[in-house]
Formats: sequence, C-alpha cells, structure tokens
Amino acid sequence: MARIRHKVLSVVGARPQFIKAALVSRALRNTPEVSEVLVHTGQHYDKNMSEVFFRELDIPEPDYNLGIGGGTHGQNTGRMLEAIEEVLLRERPHWVLVYGDTDSTLAGALAAAKLHIPVAHVEAGLRSFNRRMPEEINRVLTDHIADLLFAPTEVAVRNLLREGIPPDKVYWVGDVMYDAALYYGEKAEGQSRILSKLGLKPKGYILATIHRAENTDDPVRLGVILQAFAEVHREIPVVFPVHPRTRKRAEAFGLGPLLDAVMAVDPVGYLDMVMLEKNARLIATDSGGVQKEAFFYRVPCVTLREETEWQELLDLGWNKLAPPADVASIAGLLESQWVGSEGNPFGLGNTVNLIVQKLLSS
Repeated sequence: MARIRHKVLSVVGARPQFIKAALVSRALRNTPEVSEVLVHTGQHYDKNMSEVFFRELDIPEPDYNLGIGGGTHGQNTGRMLEAIEEVLLRERPHWVLVYGDTDSTLAGALAAAKLHIPVAHVEAGLRSFNRRMPEEINRVLTDHIADLLFAPTEVAVRNLLREGIPPDKVYWVGDVMYDAALYYGEKAEGQSRILSKLGLKPKGYILATIHRAENTDDPVRLGVILQAFAEVHREIPVVFPVHPRTRKRAEAFGLGPLLDAVMAVDPVGYLDMVMLEKNARLIATDSGGVQKEAFFYRVPCVTLREETEWQELLDLGWNKLAPPADVASIAGLLESQWVGSEGNPFGLGNTVNLIVQKLLSS
C-alpha cells in the first residue's frame, strides 16, 4: 500500500462545484500516494440540487457534510468558515482545493489561509467587473488568498496579472467544465430520458435558468424576465427548471402565474440538464456555468445580465447580453436564431490532469 504523501481537502457546496469536482476528485483518488477529503458545506441543500448530482456524477460520499445553507451571504460564509476551520484542524491537509465563486469557495479559502494551509483555486481569474455581485467579491478575494491559481482561459490569466498576482502562482490549464462536458455529454445521451418525459423535440424549445440574486431579489427585473418567457412560450416552448429560491421569490412578488405560463419544472439532475442543453434551440440564463455549457454544445445563449465573466463567448458570437429592462427586447432575442464562430479558448479537455499534476508537484 502506497504511503500517503499528499492530502488534498476539497470544498464544494453548490451545483457548479459538484460538476467541477467530480472529475478532479476521481483523478485524485485514482492517484497513488494521494488522499482526498471531501467537504460538502451544504450550500445547495435541496435534494435535486445536491444529492442527485453526487449520484449521477459518481462523486464519492462527502467525508464531511456541514449542512450549512439557506441563510444570508454573511450568515453562510461565517458559519462555513467556523465549521471548515474545525475540519482543517482535524485533517491537516497539504492543500485546500476550492472551486468557482460561491460562499463555500471564500469560506474554504479564508479558513485555510488563517491556518497557513496552501490554497488552490480552480476557475481563477474570472471577472465581471461588477462588485455588486456577491460572486465577484468571492472570486476576487479567493484569488488574492490562493497560492495556486488555475485559470481557465488566457483572459483570466491577464486579469490576475493585471491585479498584481505573482506570475509564478498563475497557471493556464483550460476549463475543467470542458472536460466534464465531453465526459458527461456522452453519458447523458445514453441515460437521460428527459426529452421524451417532457414531450420535447430536439431544437424545438428554449431552455431557461434563473438564480442570481440580482435577478431573483428584484421584483421588476424578475417580472421582466418571466413576462418575456411567457410571451415567447406562445411561439416556442420555454422549459424552465426553477431554482427553489427563484420560485419562492416569484410567489412572494405575486409573479407565480407567470411560472404557470411556461413549462416550469422542478430542478433536474445533471444528466437531464446536459440533455436539455444539448438539444435546445437557444438557452436563456444568468448562470456563468450554463453559459459555458451552451457554448460547449454549440447552442446560442442569451445572458440575462448587464455583463458576463466569459468575454470570450461574446467575442466568438455564441453569447449575447440582455439586461432585464425591457420585455420586448428580451423576447425578440430569444425568438431569434444565430450561430457563432469556431474556436475554443477553454483548453484541450485535459484540464483535470494538468491540475492534479501541478498539485502533486507543488
């Protein structure tokens, strides 16, 4: 039996992190002399937002499930910070690995830094340049805490260097989500039955996802988005897996009838979501991860925000911004059809291997 020389503690808590961690975790656990400790903060605690992803992505059962979620950003981050610190004191890993830009990301990075444990950040260097977004604060702070910064694109590398982060900490490795798209896209084709279940035809519907606080917590913005979906649904089905928080806010704002005006469904599993993405005519979203998945499957995407972290997708023409201010303009974009340019700035599909190799050699 190989002697453990590298203990990596991975922190996850939300759907995009489960996807990113799935392949990295598998690679770590298949590497001799490596021990991984998986910590699930509980940030996404709904069964369809958490348990199903662990099952479908073959992610190992978490070594620690902290059960922290449902509070404000401050409450979540503070409680996670305290709980993760206790785990770190018990486990004493060589590295703490964090993903993306959630409260779980920042809490994991802060807890490790306070204990002088090196931090590696997967998906470093993303910038929307909108400091009103909680995710922007999380990603900026995590990048300036981290000791290894795994950037998905050359634009992300430039963002980090522009902020004065030492070049020897920054590594362009490509995007682990591209690795996942290749692996799970094929798996979804063989296992998902979501299209027949919902009575959908390939390229015969629009897929919508909304979850960001800037949209869900503002009754005007949310109303504009839902009205646009309802208007478009008269011409082409709008399939809308509704995030629990989005449904709660819509009902609180008296917008529940607009959910009834589209094909609003409960959150779906990852393989079903991949199948819906691959076969959509167009995707409307405010999610950074879904924007990329749309691109990987070459599906046009309308991003319902003023900005995006993924400038590359705008440059290639696969993504268009639609600030939620006017129903008619959003509906017009959703009903239009276009294709972008060729090219892929997200690597060669070997990002997971590059991350693991760098962790083990550092």
